[in-house]
Amino acid sequence: MTHNTGDSTMTHSQTTKTQIARTQDRTQASVARALTDLQIDDFLTDHGYTIIAGVDEAGRGPLAGPVVAAAVIIPAGITIAGVNDSKKLSASQREEVFEEIAAHEIPVSVGIIDNNTIDKINILKASLMAMRRAVCGLKTKPECCLIDGTFEIPNTDYAQMTIVGGDGICQSIGAASIIAKVTRDRIMRQYAQTHSQFSFAEHYGYPTPAHLAELKKHGPTPIHRRTFKPVAEALQRQTSLHLVS
Repeated sequence: MTHNTGDSTMTHSQTTKTQIARTQDRTQASVARALTDLQIDDFLTDHGYTIIAGVDEAGRGPLAGPVVAAAVIIPAGITIAGVNDSKKLSASQREEVFEEIAAHEIPVSVGIIDNNTIDKINILKASLMAMRRAVCGLKTKPECCLIDGTFEIPNTDYAQMTIVGGDGICQSIGAASIIAKVTRDRIMRQYAQTHSQFSFAEHYGYPTPAHLAELKKHGPTPIHRRTFKPVAEALQRQTSLHLVS
């Protein structure tokens, strides 16, 4: 059963009849008001959910490297300083918050999908697959998942709520955003050592002018996403030059 409130949806999987009845008593306005007041946890607690995982991903836009998702469960009463949308933090700030999250020893799990799989199934499906891996990898199983964006995680039995901009208003989603981003950045810095002709430690695979210039000069590496247009064009140029030569 799904309630729609513009940017937010809640889906109940294998929910008891009592919980469904309680949800039906809630109007769309009450859901929207709960989100506006940043009382998402209170809203979910009212519906019987106490173990809540925030889920987010990093790396949908790059031309190279994996997409990484994270799932984080922050127990009631714990506040992690500095948690916010990872895009609003500097690299050093993300690293500091990452270490702060780790210091709390709370349930955290990461899902990683490589560039070859991205090319096979497309980036959206790969992102959702990474999210599913992250959630399924949690040692503490959540009763509900809060997901940044508009897409639910397929093939799971958990109740789900999608929230556009959730990484900026929900602590657990913000924490997941930071974990995913820092994890992916570290992976790309490692690739910068094995593919030194590319500045992966600076642009992290995103289509910056520097990356596009490197792609034009050197051609794709094994970690580039071949179905992404700039990479496909670079491959085509390589093929054309080979045929001419």
